Amino acid sequence: MLRGIGVSAYQSSSYSTEGLSFVFIKATEGRSYVNPKLAAQTKRARDAGLVVGFYHFLWPGNLTAQAQYFVGKAPDRAGDILAVDWETTSNGTRASNAEKDLFLRKLKDLRPNNPVVLYCNRDFWLNVDTTSYAGDGLWIADYVSAGKPRIKAKWRFHQYTDDPLDKNVAAFESRAALRKWAEDA
Repeated sequence: MLRGIGVSAYQSSSYSTEGLSFVFIKATEGRSYVNPKLAAQTKRARDAGLVVGFYHFLWPGNLTAQAQYFVGKAPDRAGDILAVDWETTSNGTRASNAEKDLFLRKLKDLRPNNPVVLYCNRDFWLNVDTTSYAGDGLWIADYVSAGKPRIKAKWRFHQYTDDPLDKNVAAFESRAALRKWAEDA
């Protein structure tokens, strides 16, 4: 399994890339937030030769505007992964299943040369999701042994801890296989 991390404004722009094959970087949230470290964190990943993913924290409503905002701020490079982070917002709301599905499809329309994946935790996947639509792949958060999320669905990425930062594994044989999947999606 390949190792990777997730970073946001809470992490340094000079995070360690040792032993990593990929990184997911928070780009945007809603229609007004941009990670102030986005450019520096992206440069760090690219300089290390990592496969790069960007994620958007989804809020309910204004889905087309949110998708346009995300692709307007996330770097536009074929082979980068785009992810929607679907969970409860800071004010206790969440996008509906239909909104999540529409957002994923809108991203694919706006960036057809990028794989689009759904990030959610195990509870959302098992108890909130009703469509099982995850775009080009599922990135599941379940804090158990790396690579052993407690779901039956096929997954591409597994976030298995957030201590001391978000750590992930990817179900690919090599970084080259991950890169090929990302470029061919």
